[in-house]
Amino acid sequence: MKSIVAAVFAAALASPLAAQAQDAAAAEALMKKSGCFKCHSVTAKKDGPSYKSVAEKYKGKPDAEATLVKHITTGPTVKIDGKEERHEIIKSKDDKEIKNVVQYILSR
Repeated sequence: MKSIVAAVFAAALASPLAAQAQDAAAAEALMKKSGCFKCHSVTAKKDGPSYKSVAEKYKGKPDAEATLVKHITTGPTVKIDGKEERHEIIKSKDDKEIKNVVQYILSR
């Protein structure tokens, strides 16, 4: 009986972790499809800031999620090497997928 209880308990603990990993994988897949990693990296600055630095910039700000959703869905002008360019738009219209990507970025 103890082994059954332990197995159920272990499965319950693993479930949220599996869901988080799946969300991260889905976010990374959409970001790859959208070309985000051409200019951004999780930890290193490239043409764009690292996701770690973006997360630090918006940490504790109540409008962080809304600001990033707007940024990745509207294609604002950004400066790259002193030149202004249009930021690419995420290749999804699904609000849940977009929110998942934003939460991925903010969790770095």
